[in-house]
Amino acid sequence: MNKFFSLLLATAMTVSLCACAAAAPASAPVDGTASSGDKLDIKAGFICLHDENSTYDLNFITGAKEACEKLGVEAVFKTNIPEGQECYDAACELADQGCGYIFADSFGHEDYMIEAAKEYPDIQFCHATGTKAHTENLANFHNAFASIYEGRYLSGIAAGMKLNEMIESGKITADQAKIGYVGAFTYAEVISGYTSYFLGARSVCPSATMEVTFTGSWYDETAEKEGATKLISDGCVLISQHADSMGAPTACENAGVPNSSYNGPTDKACPETYISYCKIDWDPYFEDSITKAAKGEAIPADYIGTLQTGSVVIDHFGKNIAPGTEEAVEAAKADLIAGKVHVFDTSTFTVEGETLTSYMADVDTDANYEGDHEVIKDGYFNESGEGLRSAPYFNLQIDGITLLDTAF
Repeated sequence: MNKFFSLLLATAMTVSLCACAAAAPASAPVDGTASSGDKLDIKAGFICLHDENSTYDLNFITGAKEACEKLGVEAVFKTNIPEGQECYDAACELADQGCGYIFADSFGHEDYMIEAAKEYPDIQFCHATGTKAHTENLANFHNAFASIYEGRYLSGIAAGMKLNEMIESGKITADQAKIGYVGAFTYAEVISGYTSYFLGARSVCPSATMEVTFTGSWYDETAEKEGATKLISDGCVLISQHADSMGAPTACENAGVPNSSYNGPTDKACPETYISYCKIDWDPYFEDSITKAAKGEAIPADYIGTLQTGSVVIDHFGKNIAPGTEEAVEAAKADLIAGKVHVFDTSTFTVEGETLTSYMADVDTDANYEGDHEVIKDGYFNESGEGLRSAPYFNLQIDGITLLDTAF
């Protein structure tokens, strides 16, 4: 099993790692600047894989604008930058324009950001979802992510409460509590996300199962809608997703199937089926890292935002949630913050019928993508653990979840 999923991860490492994002609709173009108050002596540059039409990139753009406005910092955006030499060129252009802080938002940007960091040692380069900062040991290159698996878990609890309501009302039986999940790629971040969502749902609805289908793209509205429709046709009575368009939520609204969205509430477009959402709020990281860059202070090689720092958000529920949902989510959130509950508690899941007591995860990315760190700690899988790396490395296929296909 470990060797198999190491191979999955190795293959998938060539794929762009994105995370769906953002709650608000796009407004002003992102080719201007944002400033207010007393300026820090720095200009910030941002490189985005897509533009505001992608919920993933919109979330970064929104967080960057908010942080730069608070800090009084000029912000320069470069959007629709592919995961290739174009990223290096964009980073160099931002550096030559006087940016002392440069951030890129997609996994495939990482190698090009590292190349630029070596070229401009006096400029701080930061990157979302990457894996190499802690092994590159460059003083001016940094990775960042958040414990979004905790947000997924909490959103899963809201889903599990809805399943229970459907069971109690006689709409479904307990053995029909099947969740569908539309994923982009069979990669650790997506696996971590759907597994944590499932574990949250099963913590309140023990009979829950899950089916997952992959689109092979981070942003393909047609494929995401078709994926959700396929899952609904296969008997899934509730849907969630890790992809960047409105495809899956729209399919759910059309079919009257409850949906948990990601990185933005969808209740305005899908009022009858929206349950909850969770997202990474990038504002805290941008404020912290830009301020450190301006003051010449060290930025951590790996930053992991949490529920406590306000980096993981679940704060908006739909009108048709089950009674007691908000209270159940708040109670679980408090337990997560207090360390009383761990999302990947090994007593709550099995892999091929066995409880995990040890697992070597691929934390230090190398040519063979072999496991290099023990990540079972005090009875739980230590995802994005302190002293390891911020990007997810949970790549296990647990019992109760069926993959209908894969995409690397």
